[in-house]
Amino acid sequence: MRLMSFLSLLLVLALPATAEVEVHATGDLGVVIERTTGSVLIVDQSDMDVLARVEGFGDLSHASAVFSPDARFAYIFGRDGGLTKLDLVTQTIAGRVIQAGNSIGGAISDDGHLVAVSNYEPGGVRVFDAQTLDLVANFPTQSKTIGLVDAPGGRFVFSMWDTGETWIVDMSDATPDVTKITGMGANPYDALITGDGRRYIVGLFGEDGMSTLDLWSDAPVAQRILPGYGRGEEPLPVYKMPHLEGWALAGDRFALPAVGRHELLWLDAQRLTELGRTKTHGQPVFAVARPDGRHVWVNYAHPHNDTVQVIEAASGEVLHSLKPGPAVLHMEFTARGHQVWVSVRDANRIDIYDTQTFEKIGEIPAETPSGIFFTARAHRIGL
Repeated sequence: MRLMSFLSLLLVLALPATAEVEVHATGDLGVVIERTTGSVLIVDQSDMDVLARVEGFGDLSHASAVFSPDARFAYIFGRDGGLTKLDLVTQTIAGRVIQAGNSIGGAISDDGHLVAVSNYEPGGVRVFDAQTLDLVANFPTQSKTIGLVDAPGGRFVFSMWDTGETWIVDMSDATPDVTKITGMGANPYDALITGDGRRYIVGLFGEDGMSTLDLWSDAPVAQRILPGYGRGEEPLPVYKMPHLEGWALAGDRFALPAVGRHELLWLDAQRLTELGRTKTHGQPVFAVARPDGRHVWVNYAHPHNDTVQVIEAASGEVLHSLKPGPAVLHMEFTARGHQVWVSVRDANRIDIYDTQTFEKIGEIPAETPSGIFFTARAHRIGL
């Protein structure tokens, strides 16, 4: 026994000293897209700091991201058709495929097993295994596809710019089931799904108004909403298409950016009827509700893209205006809404604001930042 104890002591002494490992939990992390350098910042929202810059993502103009359910991996959708899997723990690229020539966002299934990508060129949606990035299914549409979202039940929903259709793809079985809804309207440009997974709302560029589907219905049909909201008015030039994925469900109402107009539209979330409009500083791009729904933060297209306005949901009144700097492209709230992070592209900076006082409380440098995505999105439908 004495001999065994002596040998054990020698073995312990012979082991190398354990290297100190810095561990970062992922629950308060996020990614910032650096569009011109093809790189991504991994950021820590609690420390308001950058953990790492990872390069090699290709063309990141108009890039977006979704997260795995465990918030370890981010899937980055590049404009060049690249689908890149980023490991937030090791801070390295875990996989990358070029799946098309021109893509416009993606979604992850509710179980986290599948990642879908929406494509302009060659059109359609392709679905990949989230672990391996192997192709699982291909849905050619003969059209540019937009507004791709995940829906409960292993479904993906997306719309076609050229044909005015919306498809619901059920991937819950080995053989996908496709439901095609026609007559959604002329030239859908973007879409959103509500947080309960029930409403899919499509913005229309080719006509005034929007359309919607009730995804709880066994046989969803297109329903027009806000018909002719610009009827009789001379449309303004559209400097940038609004983004509906930054949707705002504020209490009992939706806040929706009007195409080509200096207006925010308010829609009753139950009756789907117009409640009113707010005159805005410019053409809205993103209208994003603070997580408690009390305020909606709005940014604008060129030439008014240096400004952010905060609008009270209950009254529709502008409460506060900020001028963070040239080319404000995106806003992202922390999970409970105490901060909002704002990308100021032409100032190469992310600004961080207290959402109660509207005071700027921090900033971090970034190369031409655009999209900001926090891992809290991993647990929300449609994000």
